[in-house]
Amino acid sequence: MTATHLEPTPAGTHAEAQPGPDTIVLANREVRPDVDLARLSRFADDRWDLSPGVFEDTAKTCGLNFVLIPAPLRLAARHYFWQLLNFSGARVMKHSTPERPAVRSVALAFPSFRHFMDWLHKQGIAAFPDISGAVLDRYLNALQDEEAGTDVARQYRLVSEVRRLWFYRLTMPPDMRMPDAPPWEGEDSSVLLGKVRPTRENRRRRIPEATMQQLLMWSLRFVEDFADDIITAHGECLDLHMTDPRYRRRYGLPRRSPWPGSADRKLAAYLDEIRSNRGALPGKFDPDGARHIHWLHIGRILDAYGAFDTTDHKRHEAMAKGLPIDDDAYLRSPITGLLDGKPWRDRPIRFREARDLARHLSTACFVVIAYLSGGRPGEVLNLERGCVTRQAQTGLWLLQGKFFKHAVDANGNKIPEGLVRRDPWVVIEVVAKAVAVLERLHSHRLLFPVWLEQDRQDCRDTKRLGEARTDDTLTNDIQRFINWINLQCETRGRCDGIPTEGLGSPTSSRLRRTLAWFIRRRPRGLVAAAIQYGHLHTKMLQGYAGSYESGFPDEYAFEDWLYRIEVLAEDEEALRNGEHVSGPAADAYRQRVTVASRQFAGNVLTSDRQARDLLGNPLLQIFHGDGMTCVLDPAQAACQLHGATDDPLVTPDIDDCRPRCRNIARTDRDIERVQAQREDLLEVITDPLAPPIRHARELHELQRLDHIFNQHERHADP
Repeated sequence: MTATHLEPTPAGTHAEAQPGPDTIVLANREVRPDVDLARLSRFADDRWDLSPGVFEDTAKTCGLNFVLIPAPLRLAARHYFWQLLNFSGARVMKHSTPERPAVRSVALAFPSFRHFMDWLHKQGIAAFPDISGAVLDRYLNALQDEEAGTDVARQYRLVSEVRRLWFYRLTMPPDMRMPDAPPWEGEDSSVLLGKVRPTRENRRRRIPEATMQQLLMWSLRFVEDFADDIITAHGECLDLHMTDPRYRRRYGLPRRSPWPGSADRKLAAYLDEIRSNRGALPGKFDPDGARHIHWLHIGRILDAYGAFDTTDHKRHEAMAKGLPIDDDAYLRSPITGLLDGKPWRDRPIRFREARDLARHLSTACFVVIAYLSGGRPGEVLNLERGCVTRQAQTGLWLLQGKFFKHAVDANGNKIPEGLVRRDPWVVIEVVAKAVAVLERLHSHRLLFPVWLEQDRQDCRDTKRLGEARTDDTLTNDIQRFINWINLQCETRGRCDGIPTEGLGSPTSSRLRRTLAWFIRRRPRGLVAAAIQYGHLHTKMLQGYAGSYESGFPDEYAFEDWLYRIEVLAEDEEALRNGEHVSGPAADAYRQRVTVASRQFAGNVLTSDRQARDLLGNPLLQIFHGDGMTCVLDPAQAACQLHGATDDPLVTPDIDDCRPRCRNIARTDRDIERVQAQREDLLEVITDPLAPPIRHARELHELQRLDHIFNQHERHADP
């Protein structure tokens, strides 16, 4: 999508280049190419539509309503926000990276600005020059009293908006400038408010494990097993819709004028076909529960829309006399997909449910693509046709798309059109299948358009220029998908529905956090269709998702941090309760657990990136495996490490642990697992029917485990 560049405002100082009543609001901003420039908002308008400056197809309607600002301050407010949108100069605020905020950021700042304006108006202050230090002190006191016990982040936003208004004072007309003295003598917000920004304690919740497993399993079933049937039925449904003259006129299709009597001939042939095949006529029920022939649907089938339910009604019913009437209007598309070895439906898809199933299929594709790629929801929703390729040399599936977050120019300003990812997602094949399903399902440029059907495209919000589904829409669609699955399971007596206990709102943004948790906590957990998270981990961290652009390594690092701290607490408690440790790395294990417990107890993280940095601490390089614990020292590792030896985030290959490695320690918990392995081997060795080769191999392994067990008992802590 190429941006349209408007004529810039006249050169000169910002005071000289002040806007007039007819100045375009987005004067120095790129706007979408599909925008009618004549309808762009002007400076004197009470309501400014900012949507033309937002390029994400997932974005909601975006604007400013100055009617909400007290009348005496309204003109100055317009000047301030016009400068926010169009001023491009030196960085003006402390900790500010871009020269000017993004369009959506300006809109998000409006509520905080309005809060300050409302307070000023109640104090009888009608001009920015009257905002003295004493006034700001009173505002801060009122803010602390009003916001006591509420969201700390909101207090920071309100204070920051006052600061920004002061920083922009020189861009305003002279009679609209705040005094030269900085607000609150330049004190930091943490000093003013007596508290720091919220920590990561209030994070977005993960989707419960059981829910995510079943949601993914059913999504994969839709993509791999049901998609062909749904796509075929949806196509048949759209063809039948296009027999309606209203749709044909809307899209400029030629009018169909059947020859006189042709409708009756078509009907007679259709009825003969029903009789010969022992079929049934499409049916429907009236409000009283009586079953009738669905003549309108028959008209669709015979391309004679409206011909049979409006004229000669009794004669047509007489022609159909004796034929059974079905309980609904079913499509002719066959059911070929299987569920547990049987057709996934007892009857064909109904005409009136084909669109809903198509929507569910699209939602299932989103779950598969978003969850198994680790992409941000907004980036996945902006994917376009042809986004998947396969490298012949490596066999890797690559998913290419745009990113908008952190897409900035050399000056740190947001590039509204977004940028194509330098490194694509590396995905597994089922993600590529989901993309192919969407490309067959509809003809839109975007994979996830607002509507799948052409005849509904005109129904979208005309103020919203984006053509993709939004996060809110996806949340509703995922919930409807879950409800549909659970209703089908209940009706059919199945026990593999999707649990909703503790689910809450299934927002699309929760998928990334859930994926990071699964990869860290369930690396060998089986995903439906034999996809393993361990395999997915390898695929994701070698491609797009492993780059800092994606943000996913930080998501994963946070989950890894939480997991290691939890395990560290368990290890420390076990040592305190007298757990024995043996093996060449026993001393290193005890030292790391004891020191790390003191160092990290009560540690609070403020960002995902901080978690990634802390993971490099040598004290946290303890990895529990199957019957052993790795106290990692890369220089002594005998296994194949994940990452370079000098990489602070290097990890061992626990599945390839070598018995003679100097990094091995064994706790009492490990020995319990060793004992269980010994008992399993004893059953094989004492089995007289066991093959000699297997008997010898298992006997050798039993002797090795006996040695480990005896060493642990001999060198256990006193």
